[in-house]
Amino acid sequence: MPVAIITGASKGLGRALAAALAGRGWDLVVDARSAGPLEEAARELRAAGQGAGRGTAARVVALPGDVADAGHRAALVAAAGELGGLDLLVNNASVLGAEPLVRLADHPLDGLRAALEVNVVAPLGLIQEVMPLLRMPSYSPSYEEVAPRVDSALSGDGDGNSEAYDPHPDTKNVRNAGSSDSPPYIGTGGAILNISSDAAVEAYPTWGGYGAAKAALDQQSAVLAVEEPGLRVWWVDPGDMRTDLYAAAVPDDDASGRPLPETVVPGLLRLLDGGAPSGRYRAAAIPGELTSR
Repeated sequence: MPVAIITGASKGLGRALAAALAGRGWDLVVDARSAGPLEEAARELRAAGQGAGRGTAARVVALPGDVADAGHRAALVAAAGELGGLDLLVNNASVLGAEPLVRLADHPLDGLRAALEVNVVAPLGLIQEVMPLLRMPSYSPSYEEVAPRVDSALSGDGDGNSEAYDPHPDTKNVRNAGSSDSPPYIGTGGAILNISSDAAVEAYPTWGGYGAAKAALDQQSAVLAVEEPGLRVWWVDPGDMRTDLYAAAVPDDDASGRPLPETVVPGLLRLLDGGAPSGRYRAAAIPGELTSR
């Protein structure tokens, strides 16, 4: 069975995606900073895997810790190796840098450093650790044997998130990330999914520190896609969601009308099912719908 590492998997989008993959028969390595919620999530994930028709519970390794810690990242990768390898890395863990969010004039510099460390440096550190495993995935570049492919409208016509943002304006094939002389995508390795934000490309008041970190993650992902044509590298804006992170960012806002993280998961699964090329995607809130712009 394919293997995934998912950071920040005790709640929110990380937990929702992990549950969907466990239900498809994936083995998982999951982490979070709080041991109690993580172990509770792991129990549910094992049960979801047992319902996937494999007869036994999914293999789920839950390792509490901070992704900013190099030793913890190494432990995550070692656990994936013990499960047989790695097919998918999901860099989902994130911090705001200030809770609640504040204007840049008031933003604590230590908070910005923490946001860059967790949202940018830690994902790269984990990518560096897993690269040998991803270059030789444990299962297959295609996961249609685990779950039938769902035909999707993946366009791959660019990787900006709005009309005003297009870091590669001359690109029609996002898998080569804007370079006309980039090597062709050879599709022999696994996939990396970096969870971004619309704050990376839009100027929202008080979201400057967090947005700057996510913008750096976007650029890092785009360069990685050029440097590693054998891997699929996706950086995805999940859109509005009702999460604890948002509640901490804007505690006075009524988030009751915001979509639940589970509504984003079908779009992320379509990346896997459709073998989408590397690029920046914006996952719509409608289940199963995904756009690349």
